[in-house]
Amino acid sequence: RPGGEELSRLRLDDLAVGRRSAGRLELLFGLSPCLLALRAARRRVARLLLQAGRAGLQGERAELLRAAEERGIPVVRPRRQKLDALSRHQVHQGVCMEVSPLRLRPWTESGEARPGDDAQQLWLVLEGLQDPRNLGAVLRSAHFLGVDKIIISRRNSCPLTPVVSKASAGAVEVMDVFSTDDLTGFMQAKARQGWLVAGTVGCPGPEIPHSSQIPVISCLEFLWDRPTLLVLGNEGSGLSQEVQASCQLLLTILPRRQLPPGLESLNVSVAAGILLHSICSQRKGVAAEREREQLLQDPPEFSTTFKEPRVAQHPGLSSGLEKERQNGG
Repeated sequence: RPGGEELSRLRLDDLAVGRRSAGRLELLFGLSPCLLALRAARRRVARLLLQAGRAGLQGERAELLRAAEERGIPVVRPRRQKLDALSRHQVHQGVCMEVSPLRLRPWTESGEARPGDDAQQLWLVLEGLQDPRNLGAVLRSAHFLGVDKIIISRRNSCPLTPVVSKASAGAVEVMDVFSTDDLTGFMQAKARQGWLVAGTVGCPGPEIPHSSQIPVISCLEFLWDRPTLLVLGNEGSGLSQEVQASCQLLLTILPRRQLPPGLESLNVSVAAGILLHSICSQRKGVAAEREREQLLQDPPEFSTTFKEPRVAQHPGLSSGLEKERQNGG
């Protein structure tokens, strides 16, 4: 049809940012975030944007297209350059969606969980995480390792942006993330209900008052025998004094060597993964027992002289040198 190709290209390129702003939408990008958002159906989806020029959609891209068509979601096929511009040159993998934002839910909607219900409940509490990539990576680790709930301080914390979703590999699309305006009040309320409130800090130093009576132990020595709140602080300053004072126990990650200035810390998302794995490895239950039985039946091949990796930690976690744990522990 005369002019058909040119007219089609103009129509498909009509993706002005102003349309999203007017409708209070945002641009979700990346294959996994978009697919999980469609499956979860928690967002309103205005349009699906699939990069033009790909020869035959297969696998998850084909699933995306089918899901959008079944729900009556308009699908457009912009060129790569247009998606690059719309996503501000983020790694979009040829897939974007115009969607309504995800909102943090009040923690009062999280439902009551009593200590007697499950002795191994673990809630991750985040105070003042501001980098969306850090927040997304923490949420991805928390979801993977089986954290039961996430509570975020509303003040000075990053919202659940598309960058958070991409950094979480879409995990935030299927998780319930709650928030509170009174983090210390929330922590004190859970402590009165019998929960252990465990903060994450460094060894005694300028960030921990010398008069503090809160015990500090390595995360490797922590025994998870009661419902626990694990509290992580800001990327740079760690926990605030008010939040730290509401903790009953302080966990730290010990370095395994003398570290030069500037290398005393880990990224907060890396520290979160180490802490959560250390705790969640103690989880009991059918899945854990099956994993243990499988390992006993088919043990991995590695040297019996394997030594524990040496690690550092993030600001607010240990940079001092406590004595090494014995027996490889």
